Amino acid sequence: MKTVVNQIIKGSNQRAILVDSFIPQATKPLPVVVFCHGYKGFKDWGAWNLMAAELCAAGFAVITFNFSHNGGTVSQPIDFPDLEAFAENNYSKELYDLQKVIGHLEGLNGASELLDLENIYLLGHSRGGGIVTLTAAQDNRVAKVVSLAGVSDYGARFLEGTPHFKQWQQEGTTYVENTRTGQMLPHNFQFYTDFIANEDSLTIKTAAQNINIPHLIVHGTADPTVGLQEAQNLHAWSTNSELFLIPEADHVFGMKHPWTKTALPVHMQQAVGKIISFLK
Repeated sequence: MKTVVNQIIKGSNQRAILVDSFIPQATKPLPVVVFCHGYKGFKDWGAWNLMAAELCAAGFAVITFNFSHNGGTVSQPIDFPDLEAFAENNYSKELYDLQKVIGHLEGLNGASELLDLENIYLLGHSRGGGIVTLTAAQDNRVAKVVSLAGVSDYGARFLEGTPHFKQWQQEGTTYVENTRTGQMLPHNFQFYTDFIANEDSLTIKTAAQNINIPHLIVHGTADPTVGLQEAQNLHAWSTNSELFLIPEADHVFGMKHPWTKTALPVHMQQAVGKIISFLK
C-alpha cells in the first residue's frame, strides 16, 4: 500500500486542501474513489479511514481530503480551529476544491501511473453528497457517483423568510452549535448570497436530471438530519440511479467521532458493501 497523508494542494482562495491517498499494490492501474466529507466534517472524522481501508481491500485507490474552508488547518486538521475560514465557506468553494482534487490526481506523488484515471468515482456524504452530484453532472472525468445520506436541495436549507433568516440577513452572521465540541460555528451571509448568485450551477435537482453515468443513492430510513424523501427525490430525478435503503440506519450509519473500534458499525458495513458492489 502506498499511503500519503496530509499532502497540501491549493484550494479556494489559495487556502490549503489536505489530501490523503491510499493506493493498494496492484499489477494494473486502479480505479479511484474520491471521498467528500459533509457539513461539520473532515476526512479523519469517525470511521471514514476504515471505510477507505475497506475500499482499498476491494481493489480501489482512495483519495480523501478536507475542504479548504471546513474550519481545519494544516497543523490542526481535526475539528475547527479556524472559525474565520468556516464562516467564509460556501458551496461554490467546495465545488472548486473538488475540481482541484480531481485535477491533482494526474500528478499524485509520482503515483499517477498507479491510477486508472478513466475510472474516477465520486463518493460524498451528506452535504458532500450534493457536491459530488453537482460535479458528476458537470465533469466528464467522473465515471460513477455515490451519494451517501446526501442532500437534494441546498436552497431549502437557508429557510428564507423565517425570523432566523431575517436576523441573519440583518446581522451578517449566524451561528450553529457543534454539540460535540461545544463550539458556536459561524456562517457569514455571503453563504446565502453566493448561492443566489450561482443558483443555476448549485441546484442539485438540475444536476441529478443531467447525470448520465451510474448513480448510487444510499440512505438510512431513520436519518434525522437528511430525510428519506431527499433520497427519493434524487432517485426520481436521476434516471440512471439506483436507490439503496438501509433500514433503521441514521445519518452517519452508526458511526461517531472519535471512532475507537477496529471495525465499521453494522449499518456502515452494509453501506460500504453496497458501494463496492456498485462500483465494481
